[in-house]
Amino acid sequence: MNLKKIGILTSGGDSPGMNTALRAVTRTAIQNGLEVTGIEQGYQGMFEKKFVELGPRNVGGIMQRGGTFLYTARCARFLKPEGRLEALENLRNEGIQALVIIGGNGSLTGGLELERLGMPVVGLPGSIDNDLYGTDVAIGVDTCLNTILHAIDNIKDTASSHRRAFILEVMGRNSGYLAMMSALAGGAEVAVIPEIPTDMEEVKQKLVAAFDRGKSHFIIVVAEGAALKTREIFDYLCQHSSYEARVTILGHIQRGGSPSAFDRILATRLGYAAVQTLLEGKSGVMMGLSGKSIVATPLEDVISRSKPVDMVGFELIKLLS
Repeated sequence: MNLKKIGILTSGGDSPGMNTALRAVTRTAIQNGLEVTGIEQGYQGMFEKKFVELGPRNVGGIMQRGGTFLYTARCARFLKPEGRLEALENLRNEGIQALVIIGGNGSLTGGLELERLGMPVVGLPGSIDNDLYGTDVAIGVDTCLNTILHAIDNIKDTASSHRRAFILEVMGRNSGYLAMMSALAGGAEVAVIPEIPTDMEEVKQKLVAAFDRGKSHFIIVVAEGAALKTREIFDYLCQHSSYEARVTILGHIQRGGSPSAFDRILATRLGYAAVQTLLEGKSGVMMGLSGKSIVATPLEDVISRSKPVDMVGFELIKLLS
Protein backbone atom coordinates (compact mmCIF):
# COMPACT_ATOMS: atom_id res chain seq x y z
CA MET A 1 0.00 0.00 0.00
CA ASN A 2 1.24 3.45 -0.92
CA LEU A 3 0.39 5.25 2.31
CA LYS A 4 -0.63 8.88 1.79
CA LYS A 5 -3.13 9.76 4.51
CA ILE A 6 -3.64 8.58 8.08
CA GLY A 7 -6.38 9.33 10.58
CA ILE A 8 -5.93 9.83 14.30
CA LEU A 9 -8.42 9.82 17.16
CA THR A 10 -8.65 9.69 20.94
CA SER A 11 -11.35 7.56 22.51
CA GLY A 12 -12.68 6.50 25.90
CA GLY A 13 -11.51 8.24 29.05
CA ASP A 14 -9.09 11.12 28.55
CA SER A 15 -5.62 11.06 30.06
CA PRO A 16 -2.85 13.67 30.40
CA GLY A 17 -0.43 13.32 27.51
CA MET A 18 -2.95 12.51 24.80
CA ASN A 19 -2.37 15.93 23.22
CA THR A 20 1.36 15.29 23.24
CA ALA A 21 0.81 12.00 21.42
CA LEU A 22 -1.43 13.73 18.86
CA ARG A 23 1.34 16.26 18.24
CA ALA A 24 4.00 13.56 17.81
CA VAL A 25 1.90 11.50 15.40
CA THR A 26 0.91 14.53 13.32
CA ARG A 27 4.36 16.01 12.97
CA THR A 28 6.08 12.68 12.37
CA ALA A 29 3.57 11.84 9.66
CA ILE A 30 3.93 15.22 7.95
CA GLN A 31 7.74 14.99 8.06
CA ASN A 32 7.35 11.71 6.15
CA GLY A 33 5.12 13.23 3.48
CA LEU A 34 1.79 12.00 4.83
CA GLU A 35 -1.46 13.88 5.26
CA VAL A 36 -3.11 13.70 8.66
CA THR A 37 -6.83 13.82 9.43
CA GLY A 38 -8.00 14.25 12.99
CA ILE A 39 -11.29 12.58 13.92
CA GLU A 40 -13.14 14.52 16.59
CA GLN A 41 -15.13 12.77 19.35
CA GLY A 42 -13.58 9.35 18.81
CA TYR A 43 -15.61 6.68 17.06
CA GLN A 44 -18.69 8.88 17.16
CA GLY A 45 -16.89 11.31 14.87
CA MET A 46 -16.62 8.61 12.20
CA PHE A 47 -20.40 8.57 11.87
CA GLU A 48 -20.82 12.34 12.05
CA LYS A 49 -17.89 12.83 9.66
CA LYS A 50 -16.07 15.15 12.03
CA PHE A 51 -12.86 15.07 10.03
CA VAL A 52 -10.35 17.90 10.39
CA GLU A 53 -7.10 18.34 8.49
CA LEU A 54 -4.13 18.62 10.83
CA GLY A 55 -0.96 20.52 10.05
CA PRO A 56 2.08 21.35 12.18
CA ARG A 57 0.46 24.50 13.55
CA ASN A 58 -2.77 22.75 14.52
CA VAL A 59 -0.81 20.76 17.07
CA GLY A 60 1.41 23.60 18.24
CA GLY A 61 1.23 24.70 21.88
CA ILE A 62 -0.73 21.67 23.08
CA MET A 63 1.96 19.59 24.81
CA GLN A 64 1.26 21.17 28.18
CA ARG A 65 -2.51 20.77 28.00
CA GLY A 66 -4.31 17.88 29.66
CA GLY A 67 -7.28 16.18 28.04
CA THR A 68 -7.54 15.91 24.25
CA PHE A 69 -8.15 18.71 21.78
CA LEU A 70 -9.85 16.22 19.44
CA TYR A 71 -12.37 15.46 22.20
CA THR A 72 -13.58 12.01 23.12
CA ALA A 73 -16.95 10.28 23.41
CA ARG A 74 -18.59 6.91 23.94
CA CYS A 75 -20.23 5.38 20.87
CA ALA A 76 -22.77 2.55 21.13
CA ARG A 77 -23.38 2.66 17.38
CA PHE A 78 -19.89 1.34 16.67
CA LEU A 79 -20.57 -1.79 18.73
CA LYS A 80 -22.87 -3.20 16.04
CA PRO A 81 -21.40 -4.91 12.93
CA GLU A 82 -23.40 -2.69 10.58
CA GLY A 83 -22.14 0.36 12.48
CA ARG A 84 -18.52 -0.66 12.01
CA LEU A 85 -19.07 -1.14 8.28
CA GLU A 86 -20.61 2.33 8.03
CA ALA A 87 -17.70 3.84 9.95
CA LEU A 88 -15.22 2.07 7.67
CA GLU A 89 -16.97 3.37 4.56
CA ASN A 90 -16.86 6.93 5.88
CA LEU A 91 -13.15 6.62 6.62
CA ARG A 92 -12.40 5.32 3.16
CA ASN A 93 -14.52 8.01 1.52
CA GLU A 94 -12.39 10.54 3.39
CA GLY A 95 -9.27 8.95 1.89
CA ILE A 96 -7.99 7.65 5.23
CA GLN A 97 -5.81 4.59 4.67
CA ALA A 98 -4.68 3.83 8.23
CA LEU A 99 -5.54 4.84 11.77
CA VAL A 100 -3.69 5.68 14.98
CA ILE A 101 -6.01 5.18 17.95
CA ILE A 102 -5.14 6.49 21.42
CA GLY A 103 -7.16 5.00 24.26
CA GLY A 104 -7.76 2.12 26.63
CA ASN A 105 -9.03 -1.42 26.30
CA GLY A 106 -12.41 -0.54 24.77
CA SER A 107 -10.88 1.87 22.28
CA LEU A 108 -8.27 -0.63 21.16
CA THR A 109 -10.91 -3.36 20.90
CA GLY A 110 -12.66 -1.11 18.38
CA GLY A 111 -9.36 -0.68 16.57
CA LEU A 112 -8.94 -4.43 16.29
CA GLU A 113 -12.41 -4.72 14.75
CA LEU A 114 -11.46 -2.16 12.09
CA GLU A 115 -8.17 -3.97 11.49
CA ARG A 116 -10.11 -7.17 10.85
CA LEU A 117 -12.22 -5.29 8.29
CA GLY A 118 -9.09 -4.24 6.40
CA MET A 119 -8.24 -0.85 7.92
CA PRO A 120 -4.63 -0.82 9.20
CA VAL A 121 -4.55 0.28 12.85
CA VAL A 122 -1.82 1.06 15.36
CA GLY A 123 -2.87 1.71 18.93
CA LEU A 124 -1.33 3.82 21.67
CA PRO A 125 -2.09 3.13 25.35
CA GLY A 126 -3.94 6.07 26.87
CA SER A 127 -5.38 4.93 30.20
CA ILE A 128 -4.75 6.24 33.70
CA ASP A 129 -5.73 2.83 35.15
CA ASN A 130 -2.56 1.31 33.66
CA ASP A 131 -4.41 -1.95 33.06
CA LEU A 132 -3.28 -2.58 29.46
CA TYR A 133 -1.18 -5.62 28.68
CA GLY A 134 1.81 -4.84 26.48
CA THR A 135 3.16 -1.72 28.17
CA ASP A 136 4.83 -1.09 31.51
CA VAL A 137 2.99 2.19 31.80
CA ALA A 138 0.32 3.96 29.76
CA ILE A 139 0.10 7.62 28.76
CA GLY A 140 -1.27 9.68 31.65
CA VAL A 141 -0.49 7.30 34.50
CA ASP A 142 2.49 9.22 35.86
CA THR A 143 0.63 12.54 35.89
CA CYS A 144 -2.37 10.95 37.57
CA LEU A 145 -0.19 9.33 40.24
CA ASN A 146 1.40 12.66 41.03
CA THR A 147 -2.05 14.27 41.37
CA ILE A 148 -3.06 11.57 43.86
CA LEU A 149 0.25 11.87 45.69
CA HIS A 150 -0.26 15.61 46.11
CA ALA A 151 -3.69 14.89 47.63
CA ILE A 152 -2.24 12.32 50.03
CA ASP A 153 0.42 14.77 51.18
CA ASN A 154 -2.22 17.45 51.79
CA ILE A 155 -4.55 15.04 53.59
CA LYS A 156 -1.73 13.96 55.89
CA ASP A 157 -1.45 17.53 57.14
CA THR A 158 -5.04 17.73 58.29
CA ALA A 159 -5.16 14.08 59.40
CA SER A 160 -2.13 14.65 61.64
CA SER A 161 -3.64 17.80 63.10
CA HIS A 162 -6.72 15.89 64.28
CA ARG A 163 -5.25 12.37 64.70
CA ARG A 164 -7.79 10.98 62.26
CA ALA A 165 -8.04 8.17 59.76
CA PHE A 166 -8.65 9.27 56.17
CA ILE A 167 -10.07 7.11 53.41
CA LEU A 168 -9.07 8.34 49.97
CA GLU A 169 -10.92 6.90 46.96
CA VAL A 170 -9.10 6.94 43.64
CA MET A 171 -9.95 5.71 40.15
CA GLY A 172 -9.46 2.11 39.07
CA ARG A 173 -12.58 0.14 38.12
CA ASN A 174 -10.77 -3.10 37.36
CA SER A 175 -7.20 -2.31 38.34
CA GLY A 176 -5.70 -1.34 41.68
CA TYR A 177 -2.53 0.11 40.16
CA LEU A 178 -3.25 3.74 41.06
CA ALA A 179 -4.34 2.90 44.60
CA MET A 180 -1.39 0.63 45.25
CA MET A 181 1.33 2.81 43.76
CA SER A 182 0.04 6.06 45.25
CA ALA A 183 -0.23 4.38 48.64
CA LEU A 184 3.35 3.17 48.29
CA ALA A 185 4.67 6.56 47.15
CA GLY A 186 2.62 8.47 49.72
CA GLY A 187 3.39 6.31 52.72
CA ALA A 188 -0.23 5.29 53.23
CA GLU A 189 -0.96 2.50 55.69
CA VAL A 190 -3.40 0.47 53.57
CA ALA A 191 -4.28 -0.02 49.89
CA VAL A 192 -7.64 -1.58 49.04
CA ILE A 193 -7.65 -2.92 45.48
CA PRO A 194 -9.87 -5.15 43.30
CA GLU A 195 -7.23 -7.86 42.87
CA ILE A 196 -6.72 -8.72 46.56
CA PRO A 197 -9.41 -9.29 49.25
CA THR A 198 -9.35 -6.96 52.26
CA ASP A 199 -10.02 -8.04 55.85
CA MET A 200 -11.59 -5.07 57.65
CA GLU A 201 -10.87 -6.49 61.09
CA GLU A 202 -7.19 -6.62 60.15
CA VAL A 203 -7.35 -3.02 58.91
CA LYS A 204 -9.00 -1.90 62.16
CA GLN A 205 -6.36 -3.64 64.26
CA LYS A 206 -3.64 -2.03 62.20
CA LEU A 207 -5.27 1.38 62.70
CA VAL A 208 -5.50 0.97 66.49
CA ALA A 209 -1.92 -0.30 66.70
CA ALA A 210 -0.68 2.63 64.61
CA PHE A 211 -2.26 5.26 66.88
CA ASP A 212 -1.22 3.34 70.01
CA ARG A 213 2.42 3.57 68.98
CA GLY A 214 2.15 7.31 68.46
CA LYS A 215 1.22 7.80 64.80
CA SER A 216 -0.78 10.95 64.14
CA HIS A 217 -2.57 9.80 60.99
CA PHE A 218 -3.80 6.68 59.20
CA ILE A 219 -4.35 6.77 55.44
CA ILE A 220 -6.31 4.18 53.46
CA VAL A 221 -6.26 4.44 49.66
CA VAL A 222 -9.17 2.66 47.96
CA ALA A 223 -9.58 1.84 44.28
CA GLU A 224 -13.15 2.60 43.19
CA GLY A 225 -13.53 -0.92 41.78
CA ALA A 226 -12.50 -2.75 44.93
CA ALA A 227 -15.00 -5.27 46.32
CA LEU A 228 -14.91 -3.46 49.66
CA LYS A 229 -16.39 -0.05 49.01
CA THR A 230 -15.32 3.25 50.55
CA ARG A 231 -18.57 3.70 52.47
CA GLU A 232 -18.30 0.19 53.93
CA ILE A 233 -14.80 0.92 55.19
CA PHE A 234 -15.93 4.21 56.72
CA ASP A 235 -18.94 2.63 58.44
CA TYR A 236 -16.87 -0.24 59.81
CA LEU A 237 -14.22 2.02 61.32
CA CYS A 238 -16.85 4.30 62.85
CA GLN A 239 -18.62 1.35 64.44
CA HIS A 240 -15.61 -0.67 65.57
CA SER A 241 -12.98 1.89 66.57
CA SER A 242 -12.86 4.98 68.74
CA TYR A 243 -10.99 7.04 66.14
CA GLU A 244 -12.62 9.50 63.78
CA ALA A 245 -12.54 8.83 60.06
CA ARG A 246 -13.11 11.05 57.04
CA VAL A 247 -13.64 10.29 53.35
CA THR A 248 -12.17 12.08 50.32
CA ILE A 249 -13.17 11.04 46.79
CA LEU A 250 -10.82 12.53 44.20
CA GLY A 251 -13.00 11.77 41.20
CA HIS A 252 -12.21 13.31 37.82
CA ILE A 253 -9.61 15.70 39.19
CA GLN A 254 -7.24 12.76 38.65
CA ARG A 255 -7.71 12.89 34.88
CA GLY A 256 -6.80 16.53 34.39
CA GLY A 257 -3.74 18.67 34.67
CA SER A 258 -0.63 19.38 32.66
CA PRO A 259 1.16 16.12 31.77
CA SER A 260 4.41 15.39 33.57
CA ALA A 261 7.76 15.30 31.79
CA PHE A 262 7.61 11.50 31.86
CA ASP A 263 4.20 11.43 30.17
CA ARG A 264 5.25 13.97 27.54
CA ILE A 265 8.36 11.99 26.65
CA LEU A 266 6.48 8.67 26.65
CA ALA A 267 3.68 10.05 24.46
CA THR A 268 6.19 11.56 22.05
CA ARG A 269 8.14 8.31 21.69
CA LEU A 270 4.99 6.24 21.24
CA GLY A 271 3.50 8.66 18.70
CA TYR A 272 6.67 8.63 16.62
CA ALA A 273 6.84 4.83 16.78
CA ALA A 274 3.20 4.48 15.67
CA VAL A 275 3.84 6.35 12.42
CA GLN A 276 7.09 4.51 11.74
CA THR A 277 5.29 1.20 12.23
CA LEU A 278 2.64 2.14 9.65
CA LEU A 279 5.32 3.31 7.21
CA GLU A 280 6.96 -0.09 7.56
CA GLY A 281 3.71 -1.69 6.44
CA LYS A 282 2.87 -3.14 9.86
CA SER A 283 -0.39 -2.75 11.79
CA GLY A 284 -2.71 -4.52 14.20
CA VAL A 285 -0.41 -3.69 17.10
CA MET A 286 -0.18 -1.39 20.10
CA MET A 287 3.05 0.45 20.79
CA GLY A 288 4.11 0.23 24.42
CA LEU A 289 7.02 0.72 26.81
CA SER A 290 9.03 -2.30 27.95
CA GLY A 291 11.93 -1.26 30.14
CA LYS A 292 13.58 1.50 28.12
CA SER A 293 12.41 0.20 24.74
CA ILE A 294 9.31 0.84 22.65
CA VAL A 295 7.77 -2.46 21.59
CA ALA A 296 4.83 -3.59 19.46
CA THR A 297 2.26 -6.00 20.92
CA PRO A 298 -0.54 -7.52 18.80
CA LEU A 299 -3.88 -5.90 19.58
CA GLU A 300 -5.38 -9.35 20.09
CA ASP A 301 -2.98 -9.94 22.97
CA VAL A 302 -3.54 -6.47 24.41
CA ILE A 303 -7.30 -6.89 24.72
CA SER A 304 -7.36 -10.59 25.67
CA ARG A 305 -4.59 -10.76 28.25
CA SER A 306 -4.67 -9.26 31.74
CA LYS A 307 -1.96 -7.30 33.48
CA PRO A 308 -1.13 -8.86 36.87
CA VAL A 309 -0.86 -6.78 40.01
CA ASP A 310 2.64 -6.13 41.38
CA MET A 311 2.62 -8.08 44.63
CA VAL A 312 6.01 -6.64 45.61
CA GLY A 313 4.49 -3.17 45.81
CA PHE A 314 1.56 -4.45 47.86
CA GLU A 315 3.85 -6.20 50.34
CA LEU A 316 6.04 -3.09 50.66
CA ILE A 317 3.03 -1.02 51.77
CA LYS A 318 2.34 -3.46 54.60
CA LEU A 319 6.00 -3.71 55.56
CA LEU A 320 6.85 -0.01 55.60
CA SER A 321 3.65 1.60 56.95
